[in-house]
Amino acid sequence: MSAWAWILILVLVLVLIGLGMAIKIVKQYEKGVLLRFGRLKGTREPGLRVIIPIVDVLHRISLRIVTMPIQSQGIITKDNVSVDVAAVAYFRVVDAVKSVIEIENVTAAINQIAQTTLRNVVGQHALDEILAETDRINEGIRLILDRTTTDWGLQITLVELKDIQLPETMKRAMARQAEAEREKRAKIINAEGERLAASRLGDASDIMMVHPLALQLRNLQTLVDLGVDKNTTVVFPAPLMSTIGELGSFLAREAAAAAANAPAGGEDATTTHGQG
Repeated sequence: MSAWAWILILVLVLVLIGLGMAIKIVKQYEKGVLLRFGRLKGTREPGLRVIIPIVDVLHRISLRIVTMPIQSQGIITKDNVSVDVAAVAYFRVVDAVKSVIEIENVTAAINQIAQTTLRNVVGQHALDEILAETDRINEGIRLILDRTTTDWGLQITLVELKDIQLPETMKRAMARQAEAEREKRAKIINAEGERLAASRLGDASDIMMVHPLALQLRNLQTLVDLGVDKNTTVVFPAPLMSTIGELGSFLAREAAAAAANAPAGGEDATTTHGQG
């Protein structure tokens, strides 16, 4: 093979390499930032883009939302309780130029600032606030991070406290507190029930005083309920026994009255017959 053939092959290879370096593809979820001789020349939209090899450098920046876990941080709360708090942050690039020009490594920078902000914000709250007001703490962390990263071309979309680890002694203390709280509620509910029952019994006793037979009907109903179980023992309430005694006294008085009136009636009948 002649020297000209080798030169032609070499030229073709160099052309192919140059085309490979000149043709760039920017994906739909990306935006290209073009630097020419180290100076910003603008941005490139998604699609097939051609640059000048060696002269141009194209940085392709993803615009998708990035999920970044914030590793567990040992934090002393406002009420001097040691807790370990882990979180997760969601962010995305809204200005591709700033994310390239203003900061060297976006992910590393936001990870560090997120850890620092998490410790500062959580440390300003007591333990009860951390457990009960998680949404407010999340929003506070997000706002601080968003203000800090605006100059980097980023937007913090969401921050969530993912895990809160408490000391074992604190867990036991909280369990005892919860148990005591439940017992207090149970006693209050029981006392409220007793108060309502006493009020209803008072109303019932007032009705029975106005209508004495109501108590007797209630006693008879109780006997009927006892008889359903086919018990061999018969229970007579004390009011029922007194009623039976009063009924016997009443019948005795009626019999005495009838006996007292009987002779007078006989004499009147004899006198009347004699006169006749």
